[in-house]
Amino acid sequence: MTYCVALRLESGLVFLSDSRTNAGVDHVATSRKMSVFENPGERLMVFMTAGNLSISQSIKEIIGEHMNGAGKTIWTVDSMYEAAQIVGEAIRTVYEREAKALEKFGIDFNVSIIFGGQIKGERCRLFQIYSAGNFIESHNENTYFQIGESKYGKPILDRVITPASTLDEAAKCALISMDSTLRSNVSVGLPLDMLLYENDTLAVTRFVTIGEKNQYFQMIRENWGKQLKSVFDGIADPVWNADPATTSNVLSAQGSRSEPLVVTPPQGVGNDSQPAPLQTLAQGSNGKQH
Repeated sequence: MTYCVALRLESGLVFLSDSRTNAGVDHVATSRKMSVFENPGERLMVFMTAGNLSISQSIKEIIGEHMNGAGKTIWTVDSMYEAAQIVGEAIRTVYEREAKALEKFGIDFNVSIIFGGQIKGERCRLFQIYSAGNFIESHNENTYFQIGESKYGKPILDRVITPASTLDEAAKCALISMDSTLRSNVSVGLPLDMLLYENDTLAVTRFVTIGEKNQYFQMIRENWGKQLKSVFDGIADPVWNADPATTSNVLSAQGSRSEPLVVTPPQGVGNDSQPAPLQTLAQGSNGKQH
């Protein structure tokens, strides 16, 4: 399994990926899931993957060489949209070549991709690309994309991130999102790759591989749980069967007619029914000793 997240902000882009590919009691493997296509001063594109590793690696190799119908490659297209189309075409190429063979062995064609960056002359753009090669683009209504084991790290992103968030704020939030996922799912693991891209730099300027001893990530892992517990303890316990005018913490108002959905016992089962007495191996059905 994996977890990758990317955020599109007014100030640029943030990318974060884990590196775990297998997670069993006796087989833990890692492989980097973030790749960068960079021509400094002209274009920078980041490619992150989740799903079948062999499929992802094949797609990445094809992307660097694939030529579209206009005779352009990922290195020569004029827009990130065209670059995303090339990634989609690479996915379909691998599907046509390998899907039937994989199916014979009971293996699904499973891949998800986050692809984003900037080409000189246009704005930063971010895409999520699916197994069929189709894709969607990030806009202000969907500031981030996740692939892989996304559910554990989603709440903090929804509560904190806006297009106006700074790159450092987004980096902090992405790392908290990752820490929440690491704590809840053993199939996601260190080391992590993080890249922060500022608008119009057109080069890698801030990148880090994060391991167990990374000072900042250690601080997040230690303090985030403590802060959550502190906030939790600061929220009052619920008050039951009380007048809402007397307190602000009423969960069940006095005189409330709320009732559960009750399943009634079948006919013949009374309130005074008692469980049958336990029998030992030395007793028969009549309860007498043999």
